[in-house]
Amino acid sequence: MSNVHIQMSDKQNVDDSRAEPSGSASPAWWLMFSRELTDLWIGGKALNLILVYTILLGFVTYVIASNSELSLIPPKEMVYETLKIAIAVGLFISLIIGADSLSGERERATLEGLLLTPMSRRQIIVGKFLAAISPWPVALVISVPYLSVLSQGDEVFGQAMLWGALLGSVLAPAYAGLGMLVSFWSNSNKTSFFVSLGMYILFLVPAQLPGRAQTGVSGQFLQWVNPVAAVNHFLSKILTNNRTVEEFWPWLQSPVVFALLILGLLFLYAAPALRLDAGRASKSWSRWRRAAGLSLFCLMAALSTSHAMAFQEAQPATGDLQISIDRDYELVKSGDVILFNTVVTNNGTEASPPVIVAMNIINLDVEGDVVDPEDWSPERTQYIELLAPDQSAELSWRVNAILDGDYIVYMVAMPKPEGQEATSLPVASSGIHLTVTPFTRLNPGGVLPYAIGGPILVGLGLFFLYRRRRQGIDMGDS
Repeated sequence: MSNVHIQMSDKQNVDDSRAEPSGSASPAWWLMFSRELTDLWIGGKALNLILVYTILLGFVTYVIASNSELSLIPPKEMVYETLKIAIAVGLFISLIIGADSLSGERERATLEGLLLTPMSRRQIIVGKFLAAISPWPVALVISVPYLSVLSQGDEVFGQAMLWGALLGSVLAPAYAGLGMLVSFWSNSNKTSFFVSLGMYILFLVPAQLPGRAQTGVSGQFLQWVNPVAAVNHFLSKILTNNRTVEEFWPWLQSPVVFALLILGLLFLYAAPALRLDAGRASKSWSRWRRAAGLSLFCLMAALSTSHAMAFQEAQPATGDLQISIDRDYELVKSGDVILFNTVVTNNGTEASPPVIVAMNIINLDVEGDVVDPEDWSPERTQYIELLAPDQSAELSWRVNAILDGDYIVYMVAMPKPEGQEATSLPVASSGIHLTVTPFTRLNPGGVLPYAIGGPILVGLGLFFLYRRRRQGIDMGDS
């Protein structure tokens, strides 16, 4: 009996040592991560995508700097547009790599070997996921010199890097996880790439809708619930309109919820069920899917309640209005930003109807070009839903000094007409006499070294990588 007991103890010790590797051994997920990282970067797949990204970023930067119309855009807006492109392409790279992670193993008949290793299925997913998000930090670092040269010393550069890093680091793991979920349900890369590309377009297109399609309760809600559109809206307000985080932090809810939902599905649901065939083997999946879809709908509806209620107010009655402006004169250079405030006051004895406050800009030079306010300000119209008797509302405005010359900036407050055949009397403020002196625009020659040098450096890295791999293959053959 003692011999049997000793043999059983020895067998148990062996099993325990297999289940729990010694402290000196690397964790299984780290070995998986190292393998995937080597395949992505030494194999050249990630570097190829980064090369395309660098060429695109350099091309966009040079076009912005060299085109005579686009170079009139203030530095803040140039930085915002470039950062938006950098994030969009970075997310696409993470999505594509995630979409290849599992379906590619199935297609290449290498997934079975992974499943037979001692590591758990969740460790396989963790290692592949960490490798899939590795291109995002590289893409962010590559964008630094482009954003720096476009900012022309403006403080927007620091804000862009801070918010770009934070929001990109929220969305990049979400997109990598989304690609891996699609890959989990796909037997071939063709299917995985097609579905992933469709989802990418589904999120991207609403973010590019014109301004009129983004107004109203439904338009605002669709923009808010879309994580990409919400991030773009938040960045535009913070970077170009000088608004505060306290005003627009609700726009960060949907990206965070989206990331948590995707990562929860990936690690808690899909990872333990990884197998040779696509999807799960459970027959109850269809019922679980319907329940998950209903739960997701209820969650997004609950999160949107407070946001949507902000756009629902009662229609008040008519009152006497007065509008004032906080300055009379400004001397600036072309490309500078003018920030000012207006105050709308209801001096009547009854509540006012909804009030529309609009900006207008007049060129004082009779031979000068007519000014289009849309080119000068990102927000030309604001709305006030209700002003009680003796109540005031303060509105903040921003004007970008585009062309040199003499201009008058003034505001008009227009009560909303009571019916289709009714009209109303506008109330105008005093004007701001705006004198804009010439300023040297961004020199395309200063951008060209970045536009050409970035792709050349990445291309040289690819060349030496492929050359080293070829030498390794030749040495192995010999």
